Amino acid sequence: MNRIDEKFAGLKSQGEAALIPFVTAGDPDLDATLQILRAVERGGADLIELGVPFSDPMADGLTIQRASERALQSGTTLPQILEMVRQLRRHSEIPLILFGYYNPFFRYGLKRFAHDLNAAGVDGILCVDLPPEESGELRRWTDPHGLDTIFLLAPTSDATRIRLVSEQGQGFIYYVSVTGVTGARKRFEADLRAQVTRVRRVTRLPVGVGFGVSTPDQAAWIASFADAVVVGSALITQIEKAKGWREKSKRAGAFVARLKRAMKRVAKQS
Repeated sequence: MNRIDEKFAGLKSQGEAALIPFVTAGDPDLDATLQILRAVERGGADLIELGVPFSDPMADGLTIQRASERALQSGTTLPQILEMVRQLRRHSEIPLILFGYYNPFFRYGLKRFAHDLNAAGVDGILCVDLPPEESGELRRWTDPHGLDTIFLLAPTSDATRIRLVSEQGQGFIYYVSVTGVTGARKRFEADLRAQVTRVRRVTRLPVGVGFGVSTPDQAAWIASFADAVVVGSALITQIEKAKGWREKSKRAGAFVARLKRAMKRVAKQS
């Protein structure tokens, strides 16, 4: 059982959903990112998605696109990100999921990639543009290192796709709440609860919901029927508005704390 499995098992025993903030590595630089990661963990994050900046982030809306651009402009590279993870691991056991696109991973060399992720202390990989049917070469190297490969489902996923992701996925299933790119939203589809329930009936994995979660009330509502809540663009906005790493980390930690408090209230009521 790895860190991801242990975290979800512990939260389930307490009747709680996991809060998973998304942070773009290198935005505005890696020293600031390290402080932001520490702040969101103190704020109540249960797991963290760490985004690898990419020049063509096709699944991301403008907010995360801007974060990737800032990170690339600061010269952020994958080896530097892994060195930062090693620094974080000196004082933290929070589960870490590397979130990105296949091209940078492939160019790094998949054998080396899996080895270096494991050595740095990464627990899982979410490769946005790599479906389970095409993941065999990556998993050839990641599985022996115990790295979870996490796959996506969406409102357009049919029963066959749900079964496939359930069978091949590891760690948890990331359910995309809308058909579109990332970005904060004022409301969700009325049948989101039913969609998530449909997935949970056929999988042994926890189901997390992301894309669009922006307020404590939204996080609490999703926590009432899902196993995890993923928050990206709204957190990046908090970081983007602040000046200097101290203010950025302070605002990020405070925002995560508000989300987690709202989610805990739902757990107490259930």
